[in-house]
Amino acid sequence: MSNTIYDEDFYAWANEQARLLRAGNLAQADIAHIAEEIESMGRAEKRELVSRLQVLLMHLLKWQFQPERRGVRWTVTIRNQRDALVDHLADNPSLKARFPEAVVRAYRAAWGEAAVETELPEKSFPDVCPWTLAQITDENFWPDRSQP
Repeated sequence: MSNTIYDEDFYAWANEQARLLRAGNLAQADIAHIAEEIESMGRAEKRELVSRLQVLLMHLLKWQFQPERRGVRWTVTIRNQRDALVDHLADNPSLKARFPEAVVRAYRAAWGEAAVETELPEKSFPDVCPWTLAQITDENFWPDRSQP
Protein backbone atom coordinates (compact mmCIF):
# COMPACT_ATOMS: atom_id res chain seq x y z
CA MET A 1 0.00 0.00 0.00
CA SER A 2 1.35 3.42 -0.86
CA ASN A 3 1.64 6.20 1.67
CA THR A 4 -1.06 8.12 -0.20
CA ILE A 5 -3.73 5.77 1.20
CA TYR A 6 -2.77 7.15 4.62
CA ASP A 7 -4.09 10.54 3.54
CA GLU A 8 -6.96 9.30 1.39
CA ASP A 9 -8.51 6.52 3.49
CA PHE A 10 -7.16 6.33 7.02
CA TYR A 11 -9.44 3.45 7.99
CA ALA A 12 -8.23 1.28 5.11
CA TRP A 13 -4.64 2.27 5.86
CA ALA A 14 -4.99 1.37 9.55
CA ASN A 15 -6.48 -2.03 8.78
CA GLU A 16 -3.78 -2.76 6.21
CA GLN A 17 -1.04 -1.76 8.66
CA ALA A 18 -2.54 -3.97 11.38
CA ARG A 19 -2.65 -6.90 8.95
CA LEU A 20 0.98 -6.31 7.94
CA LEU A 21 2.16 -6.06 11.54
CA ARG A 22 0.29 -9.20 12.59
CA ALA A 23 1.84 -11.06 9.67
CA GLY A 24 5.30 -9.82 10.66
CA ASN A 25 5.74 -7.92 7.40
CA LEU A 26 7.58 -4.96 8.90
CA ALA A 27 9.36 -4.17 5.65
CA GLN A 28 6.01 -3.47 3.98
CA ALA A 29 4.52 -1.57 6.91
CA ASP A 30 4.36 2.22 6.89
CA ILE A 31 6.54 2.53 10.00
CA ALA A 32 6.87 6.33 9.94
CA HIS A 33 3.12 6.88 9.91
CA ILE A 34 2.50 4.07 12.41
CA ALA A 35 4.91 5.76 14.83
CA GLU A 36 3.23 9.12 14.21
CA GLU A 37 -0.20 7.64 14.96
CA ILE A 38 1.00 5.95 18.15
CA GLU A 39 2.46 9.25 19.37
CA SER A 40 -0.81 10.97 18.47
CA MET A 41 -2.74 8.43 20.52
CA GLY A 42 -0.52 9.20 23.51
CA ARG A 43 -1.16 12.93 23.15
CA ALA A 44 -4.90 12.25 22.92
CA GLU A 45 -4.81 10.33 26.21
CA LYS A 46 -3.02 13.25 27.86
CA ARG A 47 -5.56 15.72 26.43
CA GLU A 48 -8.36 13.54 27.81
CA LEU A 49 -6.74 13.71 31.26
CA VAL A 50 -6.55 17.52 31.10
CA SER A 51 -10.11 17.78 29.79
CA ARG A 52 -11.56 15.61 32.58
CA LEU A 53 -9.59 17.54 35.16
CA GLN A 54 -10.71 20.88 33.75
CA VAL A 55 -14.41 20.04 34.10
CA LEU A 56 -13.92 18.49 37.53
CA LEU A 57 -11.83 21.37 38.88
CA MET A 58 -14.27 23.96 37.56
CA HIS A 59 -17.14 22.25 39.36
CA LEU A 60 -15.14 21.85 42.56
CA LEU A 61 -14.40 25.59 42.45
CA LYS A 62 -18.05 26.40 41.88
CA TRP A 63 -18.98 24.02 44.70
CA GLN A 64 -16.58 25.74 47.07
CA PHE A 65 -17.27 29.34 46.10
CA GLN A 66 -21.00 29.25 45.43
CA PRO A 67 -22.40 26.96 48.13
CA GLU A 68 -25.84 28.50 47.76
CA ARG A 69 -26.07 27.12 44.21
CA ARG A 70 -25.06 23.54 45.00
CA GLY A 71 -27.43 21.06 43.51
CA VAL A 72 -27.93 17.62 42.07
CA ARG A 73 -26.48 18.58 38.66
CA TRP A 74 -23.18 19.74 40.15
CA THR A 75 -23.04 16.67 42.38
CA VAL A 76 -23.62 14.33 39.45
CA THR A 77 -21.09 16.14 37.26
CA ILE A 78 -18.42 15.98 39.98
CA ARG A 79 -19.08 12.28 40.60
CA ASN A 80 -19.13 11.43 36.89
CA GLN A 81 -15.91 13.34 36.18
CA ARG A 82 -14.18 11.74 39.16
CA ASP A 83 -15.23 8.28 38.00
CA ALA A 84 -14.09 8.99 34.45
CA LEU A 85 -10.80 10.43 35.70
CA VAL A 86 -10.10 7.44 37.94
CA ASP A 87 -10.97 5.07 35.08
CA HIS A 88 -8.75 7.00 32.67
CA LEU A 89 -5.81 6.85 35.08
CA ALA A 90 -6.43 3.13 35.65
CA ASP A 91 -6.36 2.57 31.88
CA ASN A 92 -3.25 4.75 31.51
CA PRO A 93 -1.25 4.43 34.77
CA SER A 94 1.80 6.21 33.34
CA LEU A 95 -0.29 9.39 33.13
CA LYS A 96 -0.13 9.62 36.94
CA ALA A 97 3.41 10.92 36.49
CA ARG A 98 1.95 13.70 34.30
CA PHE A 99 -0.78 14.55 36.80
CA PRO A 100 0.91 17.64 38.35
CA GLU A 101 1.48 19.16 34.90
CA ALA A 102 -2.07 18.25 33.83
CA VAL A 103 -3.53 19.86 36.95
CA VAL A 104 -1.67 23.11 36.24
CA ARG A 105 -2.97 23.20 32.65
CA ALA A 106 -6.50 22.18 33.60
CA TYR A 107 -6.71 24.53 36.57
CA ARG A 108 -5.81 27.57 34.45
CA ALA A 109 -8.82 26.92 32.24
CA ALA A 110 -11.09 25.80 35.10
CA TRP A 111 -10.25 28.95 37.06
CA GLY A 112 -11.32 31.20 34.18
CA GLU A 113 -14.46 29.19 33.43
CA ALA A 114 -15.47 29.18 37.10
CA ALA A 115 -15.09 32.97 37.22
CA VAL A 116 -17.34 33.35 34.18
CA GLU A 117 -19.96 30.88 35.36
CA THR A 118 -20.11 32.14 38.95
CA GLU A 119 -19.76 35.80 37.95
CA LEU A 120 -17.27 36.16 40.79
CA PRO A 121 -14.07 38.15 40.32
CA GLU A 122 -11.13 35.99 39.22
CA LYS A 123 -9.23 37.07 42.35
CA SER A 124 -11.88 35.21 44.39
CA PHE A 125 -10.24 31.93 43.40
CA PRO A 126 -6.82 30.60 44.42
CA ASP A 127 -4.08 31.23 41.86
CA VAL A 128 -3.06 27.57 41.92
CA CYS A 129 -5.09 24.44 42.41
CA PRO A 130 -5.76 24.11 46.15
CA TRP A 131 -6.33 20.35 46.08
CA THR A 132 -4.12 17.29 45.93
CA LEU A 133 -4.53 14.34 43.56
CA ALA A 134 -5.95 12.37 46.47
CA GLN A 135 -8.56 15.05 47.18
CA ILE A 136 -9.44 15.59 43.53
CA THR A 137 -10.12 11.89 43.01
CA ASP A 138 -11.62 11.16 46.46
CA GLU A 139 -15.36 10.56 46.12
CA ASN A 140 -15.83 11.72 49.73
CA PHE A 141 -14.00 15.03 49.29
CA TRP A 142 -16.29 18.03 48.85
CA PRO A 143 -14.55 21.41 49.30
CA ASP A 144 -16.06 24.26 51.20
CA ARG A 145 -14.97 27.81 51.84
CA SER A 146 -13.17 26.91 55.07
CA GLN A 147 -10.59 24.91 53.16
CA PRO A 148 -7.57 26.57 51.52
